[in-house]
Amino acid sequence: MKVVRTISALLLALSLAAAASAQSKGKLRLTGKVVNDAGQPIEGADVRAAKKGEAVPQMFSTKTNKDGEWSIRDIAAGDWVIEAMKEGIGVAEATETLTDTDKDKVVTLTIKPKVDPNVELQKMHQQAVQLAQAGKPAEARKIWEDLLAKNPSMHMFHGLIGTMYAAEDNPAKGLEHLKIVLEKDPGNVDYQVLSAELMMDLGDKDGADKILNSVDLTKVKDPRAFINSAINKINTGDKAQAEIAIQSLDKLIPQFPNEHMLLYLRGRAYLAATKHAEAKADLEKYVAVAPPTAPQVADAKKLLEQLNKK
Repeated sequence: MKVVRTISALLLALSLAAAASAQSKGKLRLTGKVVNDAGQPIEGADVRAAKKGEAVPQMFSTKTNKDGEWSIRDIAAGDWVIEAMKEGIGVAEATETLTDTDKDKVVTLTIKPKVDPNVELQKMHQQAVQLAQAGKPAEARKIWEDLLAKNPSMHMFHGLIGTMYAAEDNPAKGLEHLKIVLEKDPGNVDYQVLSAELMMDLGDKDGADKILNSVDLTKVKDPRAFINSAINKINTGDKAQAEIAIQSLDKLIPQFPNEHMLLYLRGRAYLAATKHAEAKADLEKYVAVAPPTAPQVADAKKLLEQLNKK
């Protein structure tokens, strides 16, 4: 009985295939051309057509000639899916409806080269980098926002967008994106320091200090946030705050030996902490190494004059 059922199933499949073949064949014709995106003919492209809605569709196939032309004959009316493919170039697909009055339907298929999404992403990213370097943060941000919309899992774009908002003097929006990237990459010192800087801009000095006190100073590339934090503490006039500023500057000066302003700030912090000898030593070092046109030189000399009178 199993053999009988198997043979019956085979005969049924064959009859369905024969019916499908009969439904696909007719007296109509599909013709056309396969071209590239510049409109030039593609020779040797494989062209295939199959009628939609068939249980076992029959595939009709041909190749294009040197002029990119192709023709598929003896097919029936109905909806047809036509595909053109050329190895090394790409694939194009179209759907055409043939009616009994369409004796010769003309279809042009354009094969566009495959674009590697990573190549396109890198191209757009480099455009954004160039715009950012040219002082156009809003335009750079727009590109990174578009890339993020297409690639929501690439959290690195949040960091770049946040950086551009910072350059646009929008600390609230900058922090919004930096928080997202730091959730994914909590050890990113650059974004930690930038977050602290933006928090200071928004008046959250305690929150900023908490971040700055936790970062690995050996990985800090720009001491600006630490400088601003030290200035805030010195300007309070509180000795305890001045001592905290001194401790921070003690760590920064060896890390950034060419950032002469750090010496000036530590001298000011020593003054606020009433440590006059230490203040004088730092201010003298600062005046000796800083460019004469540096804006803090005049103040440092004035403070030294006052200290020498004591």
